[in-house]
Amino acid sequence: MKSDKHSHLVSVDWLQEHAADPELIILDASVPPVVPGFVSINADGPLRVIPGARRFDYDQQVCKPNSPLPHMMPSADLFQAEVRKLGVRRDSLIVVYDDTGIYASPRAWWMFKAMGHDRVKVLQGGLPVWLEQGGDTTDAYADVPAEGDFVAEERPDYFCDFEVVLAALQNPEVEILDARSAGRFYARDPEPRPGVRGGHMPGARNLPFQQVLDGLQLKSAAELRALLAQHIDNSKTVITSCGSGITACVLTLAAAEAGYDKLAVYDGSWAEWGQPSKLPVVTED
Repeated sequence: MKSDKHSHLVSVDWLQEHAADPELIILDASVPPVVPGFVSINADGPLRVIPGARRFDYDQQVCKPNSPLPHMMPSADLFQAEVRKLGVRRDSLIVVYDDTGIYASPRAWWMFKAMGHDRVKVLQGGLPVWLEQGGDTTDAYADVPAEGDFVAEERPDYFCDFEVVLAALQNPEVEILDARSAGRFYARDPEPRPGVRGGHMPGARNLPFQQVLDGLQLKSAAELRALLAQHIDNSKTVITSCGSGITACVLTLAAAEAGYDKLAVYDGSWAEWGQPSKLPVVTED
């Protein structure tokens, strides 16, 4: 079973063709969107699931327990245990999708990459495009036939904490790219979380994640290279950030698709940095 090894995406046509392949595992990584203009297909009405999909819930289950911050990366042991329950094996080819389009699934993709599993792809356009192109759905997640033998081999640089970001602000070889709206980035619009400061990190650059999308799908690699070249240098390490670590991964997926390979996600993102503290915040460039 092959997909384009140079792309981190698979098409609806590809998934329909390979859905019965024994190595393939489809994971629904949906998280309710909080960004204006983005709507979950499963927000109302009966559940719609791509046939054979299993639920990968990193918002409530595959996350750091008892954290004051949302959906933080869990330990390698917890991640391994949870994905084994989903039947994921060392040799599985995983396709992740969400019910919004390209919104929550890139974080699931990056989580697997961060745990050493490179055989993972994102469904281009997610469930909405699957439905647009005539894909069937079911109203329940698939049963897991047997526990998997997945082994987590953590790559600690794939996600970083505030201390790494703070040091990066003084490092000319690192770029910080913020996926939030310009209104939030420049503190013109209020933050959705109570008590969180408006603004951005000194020296950070703003690229609202919607700009790497064409409707519900990720733009082409050529378009992404042209867009990203206006914001970041592909010779440098790029740390992405957002509100809570979800849409930062959309930028990370876009950068990876464009050929960037020095990538990290600030896990706590603005939910952490924006809390009242001594971490520096500015409202202008």
